[in-house]
Amino acid sequence: MLRLICLSAMSALLSLSPVVLAEAADQPLKIATFDVDVTPPLGSALCDGLVPPAKSVADPLQAKGIVLLSSEKPIVLVAFDWVGIGNSGYDEFREAVAKAVGTTRERVAIHSLHQHDAPGCDFATEELLATHHLPNEQFNVAFARVAMQRLAEAAAAAVKNPQTVTHVGYGVGKVEKVASNRRVMGPDGKVKYVRYSAAKDEKVRAEPEGTIDPDVQLVTFWNGDRALAMISYYATHPQSYYGQGEVSADFVGMARRLNEQAHPGIPQIHFNGASGNVTAGKYNDGAHENRAILAGRMAAGMQLAWKATRKTPIDAGDLEWRVVPVALPLSPKVDVAKYRAVLNDEQAPKRTRVQAARNLVWAQRCQQGDKIDLTCLKLGPGYLVQMPGELFIEYQLAARKMRPDAPVCLAAYGDYGAGYIGTKIAYTQGGYETGPVSRTAPEVEDVLLNGLRALLQVKPGHGKPGDE
Repeated sequence: MLRLICLSAMSALLSLSPVVLAEAADQPLKIATFDVDVTPPLGSALCDGLVPPAKSVADPLQAKGIVLLSSEKPIVLVAFDWVGIGNSGYDEFREAVAKAVGTTRERVAIHSLHQHDAPGCDFATEELLATHHLPNEQFNVAFARVAMQRLAEAAAAAVKNPQTVTHVGYGVGKVEKVASNRRVMGPDGKVKYVRYSAAKDEKVRAEPEGTIDPDVQLVTFWNGDRALAMISYYATHPQSYYGQGEVSADFVGMARRLNEQAHPGIPQIHFNGASGNVTAGKYNDGAHENRAILAGRMAAGMQLAWKATRKTPIDAGDLEWRVVPVALPLSPKVDVAKYRAVLNDEQAPKRTRVQAARNLVWAQRCQQGDKIDLTCLKLGPGYLVQMPGELFIEYQLAARKMRPDAPVCLAAYGDYGAGYIGTKIAYTQGGYETGPVSRTAPEVEDVLLNGLRALLQVKPGHGKPGDE
């Protein structure tokens, strides 16, 4: 039975009765895939203006997606080789794709892989910056509009030639020596070291991996014995080295290409999991040759997941799209008066003013009670979960623990407006991620765990960060 469920997180815990319930007769499920170039022009701002602008292109950036077609409105999943798409930018991209394929915005999920040598998009912040004579400092606005149009046109063209899906496959493969937790804890329970994407200090690299999800998960779509498309999930910050003006999809993009080369003709859409506190820092000192090494290790995990894949028959009646809108609590560290003063200070560094504008836009959203859609696609025996922000890995592990009887794949870096989203205890432990770069309060843990339970339809209290 194909269902669209739209619930608030709290009401979902009390009752899982759907607001909208539509039945589909057993019929074939169909899939369409699309792929567009989203490499910015030279001179464009990268990483929200936090690194030098683009002066060369090491490898092109892609936006890759799938459309699932049934008797109900289409479902669209898209992954971008961008640092992040947030606030009204996120809404506008979803609206454009939804209109192109004849669906609604809540049935479109767009996620970024978070490469730093790549652009982002946040139209609301750009509008605020433009009124302070700082246009295009965060990203190339004209090109973002072009990329949006390309994406919509590609999705519209793809749905004209869908392929029938008879089976869905799920597989898991371990990735060796890539991910490590960024927050290295000391004996006092506080963050001792912050292990960034490149850790040059040998003693920091020597610390244990810490809490990660070592698995790459693979979802495949088949027509009989012929694979039509694959979706992969792995949680890590994707940087090997960056900040030299060289546009790149980095090692995650390279791993995706390697895996596609191993399976010619099968498009792959890759999503970054909950990697707000996960980097390759333990295994990367910043040497440029490490990009290819990390990519090879990640691609090897994808190959293991392919070999471990188990297929299940599927039709259009085996889909269910669930939506839980949530309001995320504003961090008390977001001082509106302070950031307004910074934005108005023409002597302040441009990047500082850009950050201030981003904080002000998010604060306004929270004050207005704006909500973000958490979504889940029940796809045959498994669950594909879509979440916002730079989410901590503990949320991904909690989601998998909530459904130990089924594959659970989680993509973070949806709506990028919130920035880092830590666990409740993490906000007491120090470290980079739960400082001023996080725009959410510690209570965000309760909101998101309640949302995950509603999406996965499990009992209140089941699955908490730290009890893995």
